[in-house]
Amino acid sequence: MDSLQLQRTYLDLTTPHVADACMRLGIAVRCAPAGIRPLWSESHIVGRACPARHYGSVDVFLEAIDRAAPGDILVVDNGGRLDEACVGDLVTLETALAGLRGIVIWGLHRDSSELRTIRLPIFSLGTLPTGPQRLETQEAAALTSARCGEHEVTSDDFVLADDDGVIFMPLSQAQGVSELAAAIRDTERSQAARMQLGTNFRKQARFDEFLATRNADESITFRQHLRSIGGAIEE
Repeated sequence: MDSLQLQRTYLDLTTPHVADACMRLGIAVRCAPAGIRPLWSESHIVGRACPARHYGSVDVFLEAIDRAAPGDILVVDNGGRLDEACVGDLVTLETALAGLRGIVIWGLHRDSSELRTIRLPIFSLGTLPTGPQRLETQEAAALTSARCGEHEVTSDDFVLADDDGVIFMPLSQAQGVSELAAAIRDTERSQAARMQLGTNFRKQARFDEFLATRNADESITFRQHLRSIGGAIEE
C-alpha cells in the first residue's frame, strides 16, 4: 500500500480502532511510549516510516529526508533522552518542505512556537530549550532502523498517530488491519448512536444473557460473548 492509499484508507481510523484490529488478527501491537504526545490536539497522521537515529547532529535527519518519499513520517530515535532537544524549527520546516506528513520523536523537541506556525504534526516526549551538546559516531544502521521505546521501526512499517498515541504496523498488513478496524469503528459508532437514543449498552450487549451463560460456564468471558453477538467495546 503506497502513501496515497494509506492516506485514503486510514483517514477515518483511530489508533484505538487499529490496536483492537491488530489484537483480533494476532498482530503484535507496537505502540510508542505513552509519554509521546502531539504538540497540539486533533493531530492525525499516517504514512510509511522513515527512520533516523540521532547522534548529536542534524545531518542524519537531512540524509533521511533526502531518502524519503512524500507522505512518509520521520521517526527519530534519540534513545528517549530528556537532557536535550533533537528536533527544532529548521529540521521541521525541511521535513515539511519535502512533503513528509509528520515527525515522531523518541526524545524531545524545541522551538514550540515556530513549530505551531509550521504546523507539521509533531509527536514527542516533550520540550526543552537545550539542543545537543555531544557528537557521537553515526552507526551503519542509522538510516535503516529506529527504536521507539521497546520497539524497532523500519521502512517496512507504517505509522498511525493521533491524540491517543502512536502505533507502528507492518506495511504488509495494512489492508487487512484497515478492513477490520473499519468494521470495529462502524460497530462502535452504531452502538454509541443507539445509546444516545436511549438504548443502554447493557441491553445492546445482552448483558443478562452473558451473566446467565457465565453462571453456567465460568470459563466464558465477556469478550467471547461480545464477539458471538457482533459487539465491540474491548479486545
